[in-house]
Amino acid sequence: MTGSDTTRCGFVAVIGAPNAGKSTLVNALVGQKVAIVSAKAQTTRARLMGIALEGNTQMVLVDTPGIFSPKRRLDRAMVTAAWEGTQAADAVLLVVDPIKQRRHELDPLIEALGHRPERKILVLNKVDIAKKEPLLALAQEFGAKADFAEIFFVSAQTGDGVPEMKAALAAMMPAGEWIYPEDQVSDASERLMAAEITREQLYRQLHEELPYDSAVRPEQYVERKDGSVEIHQQIVVGRDNQRAIVLGKGGSRIKQIGEAARKELSDLLGRKVHLFLHVKVEENWAENREIYEEIGLDFGR
Repeated sequence: MTGSDTTRCGFVAVIGAPNAGKSTLVNALVGQKVAIVSAKAQTTRARLMGIALEGNTQMVLVDTPGIFSPKRRLDRAMVTAAWEGTQAADAVLLVVDPIKQRRHELDPLIEALGHRPERKILVLNKVDIAKKEPLLALAQEFGAKADFAEIFFVSAQTGDGVPEMKAALAAMMPAGEWIYPEDQVSDASERLMAAEITREQLYRQLHEELPYDSAVRPEQYVERKDGSVEIHQQIVVGRDNQRAIVLGKGGSRIKQIGEAARKELSDLLGRKVHLFLHVKVEENWAENREIYEEIGLDFGR
């Protein structure tokens, strides 16, 4: 589609406290997976853009890290990325988990939003498992604290309420030509997406055994003559005992992580993937500027 008189295009920032369901909502709006999802809070680290279409409207969805009280350099970089994701947005979606709420992070966030000029939308997520009366009370309370243009009740997991919200968002977007091709669903490179898929498997398979002190670095991304792709990645952990956890007995765990990541990547890319993983111990990797650049975060001063 071309022609600013027939098309709309705009930016939508998706923010909230950690683990509110932002990435799941972005995936639901796009219609396929573009952001990794985990039961762990703070899974999203950098800003990642998903691209959703609704009729003649293209919406660039900025999936941001959860906003929380930062303590380490990595935390500060993630929070900075989240707030930067709201700049110049045509709409800001505040996604709230009405069950866990995380009020110590949510209340300051709503207060900060109250002073911002962007059009603000309140999204109460997880309505499939939340009780109706508390939901309505939350909507009334938060609506009194910030000037929300719309309030939506959705379940990003089941899709309830998502089509209606998507249509309403599309109507808010300004007239303009599309920024991305019609078949593009994310701004992330295949190298970065591949690293994110592996990181998601780390979280899924190791659960509480491995804390957040891990990163996945893309090393090589080689196109083979037979049409397949060869991907080499480095899993960085902070301590020797974490390396042992990732490897597993006789290398069994890293093999399972690699197999699951390779299968998902093959489905995502539509071709055969050869994935090679190795684990490196780097005690202070969270102070390594190069790693921040690779995962799309600002190292700061």
